[in-house]
Amino acid sequence: MDYKPRILHSFPSQIPLPYYMTYPGYLGAERERELVRDMEYLQQAYPGEVKRYQRRVAEILDKMDYEGSMIYDEYPDVGSLRRMVDGMVKVLQNEDNEKPEEDRIPAEKWSWITDMIQVLLCNEIYKRRHGGRRGRIFG
Repeated sequence: MDYKPRILHSFPSQIPLPYYMTYPGYLGAERERELVRDMEYLQQAYPGEVKRYQRRVAEILDKMDYEGSMIYDEYPDVGSLRRMVDGMVKVLQNEDNEKPEEDRIPAEKWSWITDMIQVLLCNEIYKRRHGGRRGRIFG
């Protein structure tokens, strides 16, 4: 018995859809834009200090936002993301050191701020990869 013809005829001659497009309720790029708009709206509710860090992260990431940048890799290297965070924290610490002594952030808070910067960086990369305000619009 030859099963090959039956198997080949059971598949459509078109290019198959990616698995995520077969999910019930998948709306494609429009849904992604809606999610990014929702994220941007909710970011407006961030506390003042976090908003300031968010703006600085976006400004620093603007310099790394170019064709072929690692932020657009399918699976960005975690070590590279961590180095980006460390670089951003150093920039923020340098800015903080320019303030008067009484306005500076205590050293023990910088570990918490580093974690927050990493979360903000991941959110900003997500926005750019999915057509956010500063990123490219796909669709």
